[in-house]
Amino acid sequence: MEGYRADVAFDGEAALPGGALVLVRDGVIVAVEPGSAPAPDGCPVTYLPGTTLLPGLIDAHSHLCGNSRLDALDRLPGLSADELDETVTESLAAQLAGGVTAVRDLGDQDWAVVDRHRGRPGGPVVVASGPPITSIGGHCASMGGEASGVDGLRRAVRERAERGADLVKIMASGGALSPGTDLRACQFTLDELRAVVDEAHRLGLPVTAHAHAVAAVRQCVAAGVDGIEHCSCVDEQGMRTPPELAARLAAAGIMVCPTLGHDLSRIPSPTPAVADGLRRHVEDRLIQAGELQRAGVTLISGLDSGIHPAKAHGVLPLAIVELTAVGASAGAALASATSLAARACGLAERTGRLRPGLAADLLLVDGDPTTDIAAIRNVRAVVSRGRAAVAGGQVPGSS
Repeated sequence: MEGYRADVAFDGEAALPGGALVLVRDGVIVAVEPGSAPAPDGCPVTYLPGTTLLPGLIDAHSHLCGNSRLDALDRLPGLSADELDETVTESLAAQLAGGVTAVRDLGDQDWAVVDRHRGRPGGPVVVASGPPITSIGGHCASMGGEASGVDGLRRAVRERAERGADLVKIMASGGALSPGTDLRACQFTLDELRAVVDEAHRLGLPVTAHAHAVAAVRQCVAAGVDGIEHCSCVDEQGMRTPPELAARLAAAGIMVCPTLGHDLSRIPSPTPAVADGLRRHVEDRLIQAGELQRAGVTLISGLDSGIHPAKAHGVLPLAIVELTAVGASAGAALASATSLAARACGLAERTGRLRPGLAADLLLVDGDPTTDIAAIRNVRAVVSRGRAAVAGGQVPGSS
């Protein structure tokens, strides 16, 4: 047995007054005691003064096959299996260094993640959708998920179930990184989208839908999807959330991953015009996400990591910080990447909270993110499945 102690703690749902002592055996949390509680005799305890202890973070929207560069998605069709595997391994290492102990992959290339990385014995737990289902020539069609018609879409869902995918992702609208697709347009009819949801639920799989267009978000609500990615509600007037649609999303309990988190400093040498356009895009996105938050929509954190330098693997804390910028409390923002993300990813019985019986996925950060959310970026140490993974220096131990 070993322990991890901190004077400040967040258990995935709320702050724990007086901190916590988390005891771990064989990769599983066996007890969560008050921070001042004595450790059992002979139990070594890691105690880092000035840190906060919380569950490891969950990136609910990742592209592990993406290398976080400008051509991250364009290069995918030409990669060999070995090259894809190398990229996925590097992506997971970067995620772990950033405090992420579980990842939901929503953009698999040629089934690489589903077939070869879901059952990895160490590092972040991987939940994977396989190639996203998309229309013929639609958004991310090169990943191998094209399908059309009700029967074809049902077959695509069955293929994902047969190959062991954990969920189904469908591209309900076009996307920004796929030339020839339209952010403001639906890629499927409502009947087709309903067929995907019906078939997936029959097979016990949840459905999350990529949706930028207002019309696509409306379709998703009507079809009964379990989650919506982006949900930016784009139409001819820009990004805006119609109040009645936000109310329907909240009432339906659909979890939305707005894919916030932008590190514009990572973009190489943007021209002044490009830099200004990116800043204005982020500002508009935060305003629109704030409309969702104020309407009571449940928001979870996922970066869309790996698709671009501004959304690199391992910088999920930026999405958590941006949630507070749109009006979420520090506690709600932290829950968006721990307990709420675990529920959205089907991992609530495994991780996302400091609870006995769950995996010992832990994060220690310098400072107190429950009062200063920026502290969530100060990763000091990560514990994944009970094994210490170090970020920022060697972790000292004491009794």
